[in-house]
Amino acid sequence: MRDRKQESLLVTNRLVLALVGVVLLIGALLGRLFYLQVVSHDHFATLSEDNRVKLVPVPPTRGQVYDRHGVLLAHNQLSFGLEVTPESVPDMERALADLGEVIEVRAGELTRFRSLLKRRRRFESAPLRLNLSEEEVARFAVNRHRFPGFDVEARLTRYYPLGVSSAHVVGYVGRIDEQELQTLDGADYAGTTHIGKTGVEKAYEESLHGRVGYEQVEANAAGRLLRVLSHRPAVSGKDVYLHVDMSLQLAAEEALGAENGAVVAIEPHTGAVRALVSRPGFDPNPFVNGIDVASYRALQSARERPLYNRALRGQYPPGSTVKPFMALAGLFYNVGLATGATYCRGSFSLPGVRHVFRDWKRGGHGRVDLNLAIMRSCDVYFYEMALALGIDRMHEFMSGFGFGQPTGIDVGGELPGLMPSTEWKKTRRGQNWYLGETVNAGIGQGYWLATPVQLATAAAAMATRGQRVEPRVARAVVDPATGRMTPVTTRTRHTGPPESSRFWDKVIEAMVNVVHSPGGTALRVGADARYRIAGKTGTAQVFSLRGGKYNEKTVEKHLRDHALFIAFAPAEDPRIAVAVLVENGGGGSRTAAPVARKVMDHYLLGGTGASTADPLTGAAEDEEEGE
Repeated sequence: MRDRKQESLLVTNRLVLALVGVVLLIGALLGRLFYLQVVSHDHFATLSEDNRVKLVPVPPTRGQVYDRHGVLLAHNQLSFGLEVTPESVPDMERALADLGEVIEVRAGELTRFRSLLKRRRRFESAPLRLNLSEEEVARFAVNRHRFPGFDVEARLTRYYPLGVSSAHVVGYVGRIDEQELQTLDGADYAGTTHIGKTGVEKAYEESLHGRVGYEQVEANAAGRLLRVLSHRPAVSGKDVYLHVDMSLQLAAEEALGAENGAVVAIEPHTGAVRALVSRPGFDPNPFVNGIDVASYRALQSARERPLYNRALRGQYPPGSTVKPFMALAGLFYNVGLATGATYCRGSFSLPGVRHVFRDWKRGGHGRVDLNLAIMRSCDVYFYEMALALGIDRMHEFMSGFGFGQPTGIDVGGELPGLMPSTEWKKTRRGQNWYLGETVNAGIGQGYWLATPVQLATAAAAMATRGQRVEPRVARAVVDPATGRMTPVTTRTRHTGPPESSRFWDKVIEAMVNVVHSPGGTALRVGADARYRIAGKTGTAQVFSLRGGKYNEKTVEKHLRDHALFIAFAPAEDPRIAVAVLVENGGGGSRTAAPVARKVMDHYLLGGTGASTADPLTGAAEDEEEGE
């Protein structure tokens, strides 16, 4: 009953199909082998080489920061850290618990360490503790045998020897965060863990950072390094020399005493910033390797705001410090009052308006001209001057002195202040401008806001008769390998009347009378001065009294008026311009002016640079530069 012929045919067909399948599969295999071995040989050879040979980045050494006399403000010091190689640790949790008996390891450090372990291979070390003290290093060394896989490693870390005194001008570096990683060039920052966060450290990051180097190393299949094949060294960052004189910086801090505020001192003809003080300050060193949460929150929530750079970001009503500029505007626009006089009864009112604008002197100043109005700081005179000028002409003229715009200082983060105008109010607030607001602006109140660095820049422009120079904190960038110096440039522009105009003489002489003539609001400050000072006091109102009488003794400290003073000296040949703000300090003549006098005395009479050599040129420093 079996059909042997049919069965034989079926078996034969199956064998043929199987053979064809085998031949096709072998052909495909041979084809793939040909593609891999011949066609794609170069490509896979390169991939294989990349798996065997790797490029390991070598981070550069960060450049250092010096003051004008070569005082070191930021450098890299050797510090010791505890590194852990996980594959060499039998029981990690027990080892960490035992380590706590030898040296302190905070909870935040443990959290960061465990997070690092998840992202690294077991044969790669991870930092557990940074900045070990000598005592901690010694204690660990004695117990080293108890902790296999734990090693003390030496590395360079940023350090700021003057701490609080340099914090707001030099700034600090910190660990690169995720947001910065998205914007940084991965090649330039390969192997780098820190970047400038504020101040000079941030502004001159490109120069300070340096150029990354590379090592070509051989690795096994697991990624473990076997040997170094070639080496391209990193190029160290360049050093930055500042115009800042730290002896003057410290003198300004001492002059402020326990008061909060800001001091900015500028060389008028060059824009060199000799001092930039903001108080209170903070110690930048804990920020380098990560400040703990509790300490950071304490700084953030402190009422005195120590992290806030008042010199660059503090926006305050400039008060009566703007009166010399108002007088100059009156002369420039040929306002009759500027060459005439008015009678001050102690108050001023707009026609048809019940509101009374009062002078700081209740009984008034009597008949005053431009000189007396500046010397005695007569508010009524400048109420009338403001009305004669109008807010838009005031805006145009004051903008030329830098009010309402960034000064262009080379340290970032400054705020522009505010110089109001009719267009500004219409655009920003959707409201019309009122004459009463012009009156307020005439004495530096109302919407008008200025930063201490703006006031110092404006005072410097007055001292140079309209030559407004952009302030510069940094003097030069120097390559330590070659000694090549690249000066930091600045820009100068003219503002106000022509430099030869007698208008400048009238206003500057009135400012000299503020300090040196009987009846001047800062007479006590200039009484025994060995040089002539041109200055102007100011008081900025913190809150509105709504018709009440201001009594400093009954007002809480944080609600008292801010005290201001601007000055330059010597008046006939200015070498230094100063702006001082004392928060809640009351009258400018009482608290701010004495600070400026001490700063100018130190700079002009202190002789700090008389016997020192310029760290960049090696030559003796010229006393004409301000020492």
